[in-house]
Amino acid sequence: MSYTLAGKLVVAISSRALFDFEEENRLFEESDDSAYMKLQLERLAIPAQVGVAFPLVKKLLRFNQDQPRVEVVILSRNDPVSGLRVFRSAKHHGLSIERGVFTRGRPPYHYLKSLQANLFLSANEEDVRATLDAGFPAARVYPESTKMAENNPNEIRIAFDGDAVLFSDEAEQVFQDQGLKAFVDHESQRAAIPLPPGPFKPLLAALHQLQTDAEPKNEMRIRTALVTARSAPAHERAIRTLMNWGIDVDEAMFLGGLSKREFLKEFEPDFFFDDQTGHCNAASSVAPTGHVISGVSNTNRSKT
Repeated sequence: MSYTLAGKLVVAISSRALFDFEEENRLFEESDDSAYMKLQLERLAIPAQVGVAFPLVKKLLRFNQDQPRVEVVILSRNDPVSGLRVFRSAKHHGLSIERGVFTRGRPPYHYLKSLQANLFLSANEEDVRATLDAGFPAARVYPESTKMAENNPNEIRIAFDGDAVLFSDEAEQVFQDQGLKAFVDHESQRAAIPLPPGPFKPLLAALHQLQTDAEPKNEMRIRTALVTARSAPAHERAIRTLMNWGIDVDEAMFLGGLSKREFLKEFEPDFFFDDQTGHCNAASSVAPTGHVISGVSNTNRSKT
């Protein structure tokens, strides 16, 4: 019988998200892929340093203690030769990663359907945009983000923004077009009507299922948080939407415009996902951060 990814949480990740290849990437941007390939080949025996998503991946793979539940696949614009160093580095750092797709410059998102991926993490903005447009959860990682997953070793903590991340940007469009009062009125009047799902709703559902399947035998646990600029009374629609989906979050922070940074510092997420670069920039100093390049805030690429 052939191997199947069905029923597993599948995380596709680029080599720059998993390992610190920033020096090598600067060479690639300054010259061409042949110089990059040559450098990677010269460093084949030198394990790469860990990247921003490495601690999260290491924790996720611990869910495979009793049976295979999580699959991590390298999905990279790297060439196959450079892929040798990626796999060697994974082995050196004790990551059980067996599968990878290397496209040598071709956009890699085409393979996400075949991989049945629940998440794609990449440092390449173009690839993240294309992945989100194709209907898969994806985020541009901040390679310089603080790595915090050494905390809470038996628990994965993931924090999500609400509008344009877990939920659609329907309400965010009202806020940006008509202001705060119109937004509050819009959400209050529709409190009982579930929000349409956003790009990361499938990931939240997959994490919820992973937690359910792993209990009670597996020592690993998942803790999720909604961290949103919403406040009362607009909070109600967000809560009712999650109830309608049949998905629980462990914590919800309705901050009403307060900076998310200090709250994330206390929550200690292994990853935080937000659609606005301002929130991502602030959060990246206290938590591994991914920019979800979706919704009205990202329609114009020049917006920050």
